[in-house]
Amino acid sequence: MMNIKKVLKIGLPVVAVVLATIAIALPTILHSAGLHPEYTGEVSELPGGKALIITTSHGVLSEPGSEDGAPTGVAASELTHPYYVFQGAGLDVDVASIKGGAIPIDPQTMSFPVRTEYEERFENDSIFQAKANNSIAVADVDVSQYDVIFLAGGWGAAYDMGYSEELAALVGGAYYSPKQPVIASVCHGALGLINAKDAEGNLLIAGRRATGVTDKQIKELGIEVTPMHPETELRKAGAIFESATAFRDLFATWVSVDDEQRFVTGQNQNSGLETAHTAVNILAQRKTQ
Repeated sequence: MMNIKKVLKIGLPVVAVVLATIAIALPTILHSAGLHPEYTGEVSELPGGKALIITTSHGVLSEPGSEDGAPTGVAASELTHPYYVFQGAGLDVDVASIKGGAIPIDPQTMSFPVRTEYEERFENDSIFQAKANNSIAVADVDVSQYDVIFLAGGWGAAYDMGYSEELAALVGGAYYSPKQPVIASVCHGALGLINAKDAEGNLLIAGRRATGVTDKQIKELGIEVTPMHPETELRKAGAIFESATAFRDLFATWVSVDDEQRFVTGQNQNSGLETAHTAVNILAQRKTQ
């Protein structure tokens, strides 16, 4: 019988190689399963336009009423993907947050194996980093400047975007802005839409097709501690909720456009690229009509 030491001497290096191979391949495996899919649709340009991305200012995944918990914030891809889509389309991009100042970015979303090339690009982009570290406060935003307003998500958004009176007023003001901007969101960013009202005091999102992270995804991830859940709140606000599903909704993606083509909403972290491109495509099509 082979000596146990010899077995270990031969077997451990083999196991190490197998584990290393799996680790290297993990981003590709997750991507193939549906995480952060490539965008293959229409790509439009809008030179001279202007975009605004709005994020959370909340950086702790905590029980309601507590300040203790794991660090969180905006999901990195939900900030970086729209930023570079808008920039690539020729738009000047501003970055805002509920309180202004430094934006908390969920550290897990900047890490292997879920980080994307866009996060790597962000880490080497001093201009973008300066914008993220010195974001405009929502209360100080002049919505009349913008062609598209994009509400980014992440777990932090569950704590402040649905509660912010300033954000609700900004969305309502944007709807009536002379530029008629496309108002977009992804994942928990949809919570920034639930209290926006029209001129008659009715909820703007009521009766419109919309999406956000599903209750199913939240349950599957076991993060139900957050005070608001997008699917639940959108339904409460009267939106016609749409979504896709998968063996785990973490790997699903969906983009909804309302009949008026004023609201474009993405289901989760996989939907940011398509949501941003769809918003730009709608704006570009307007110019040809």
